[in-house]
Amino acid sequence: MSKEENIKEEEINNKQETSQVEESQEVEVEVVKEEPTVDEIIQVEKDKFLRLFAEFENYKKRTTKERIELYKTASQELMTSLLPVVDDFERALTHIEEDAEAEELRKGVLLIYNKFYNTLEQKGLSKIETNAGDVFDAEIHEAITQIPAPSEDLKGKIIDCVEQGYKLGEKVIRYPKVVIGQ
Repeated sequence: MSKEENIKEEEINNKQETSQVEESQEVEVEVVKEEPTVDEIIQVEKDKFLRLFAEFENYKKRTTKERIELYKTASQELMTSLLPVVDDFERALTHIEEDAEAEELRKGVLLIYNKFYNTLEQKGLSKIETNAGDVFDAEIHEAITQIPAPSEDLKGKIIDCVEQGYKLGEKVIRYPKVVIGQ
């Protein structure tokens, strides 16, 4: 190559380098952003605080509700274990009523049963009323067997209640066991 060609080539290379430097400076200018103002920073922090506060309030409400539910059903295990005792009292009272000689015994057992059952009722226990002739509802009753209905109008209805059902507050802790007509 000649000297002239070398000089021209150097000039072209210098122009290219200069244009690349100018472009990189422009890029740097575009990358640099404005600093957020104090008002914007305050608004962002205020928004974070409000969200955190709302989340905490929801947490308090949820835990309070769970605690109330726990207190209502805390004695469920105890009540469930005492239900067979209530059943035994009821069976004893029905058999004592048949014996005329045991009137004093019946009065004593009835007194103890009433006191015991009233104490359980004060703690939130209640019977689920189930009578012969009621319509069978699978959500409330537990069918233990089906027998032929004595009459046509008792088909699909409760014929006998074998074991009483109980609720603690609004929660069913034992479903009534019933016999239904077929």
